[in-house]
Amino acid sequence: MALVLGSGSPRRLELLAQIGVAPDAVRPPDIDETPRRAELPRPYCARMAREKVAAVTAGEDDIVLCADTTVAIGRRILGKPADAGEAAQFLLALAGRRHRVITAIALRRGARIWEREVVTTVKMKRLSDDELNGYLASDDWRGKAGGYAIQGPAAAFIPWIEGSFTGVVGLPLAETATLLRAAGYRWS
Repeated sequence: MALVLGSGSPRRLELLAQIGVAPDAVRPPDIDETPRRAELPRPYCARMAREKVAAVTAGEDDIVLCADTTVAIGRRILGKPADAGEAAQFLLALAGRRHRVITAIALRRGARIWEREVVTTVKMKRLSDDELNGYLASDDWRGKAGGYAIQGPAAAFIPWIEGSFTGVVGLPLAETATLLRAAGYRWS
């Protein structure tokens, strides 16, 4: 039995290493991540994780692990910004208020799929022009849902969270470990 991580995210690989899990292969799926018209954030995130796990090629007894992280303000989905202008729009929308970070996990072994969604509430402080421009200049927003990474320089903007820190980073470890055990994966 091999463990296949269906993600190109170096953060997910690092998170798995924290609990002593080393995938046998890394195969990022190539899927369309466009939200459907009027699709809500949590169902969207769960759908993305399911579509990713279905798109990864693996042996019948292999375990495929995929996840999707979505940042949401109310019903609005904030994906990965296309450029610094969009990153600034996202950060200004998040600044001074609470938002949700949803990470959906999908794990497949053969025809069976295990799923879990973890929702964390995050508060971002109001940002000064200097803070916003300094962060945008760091390029840390690139490839990050909502335009920020809580484990990077943007940590200075987050006074509190309620929920899973590793879920905000991109893979809630307690829930992932539970799903791996349910699928029969063992590690030391």
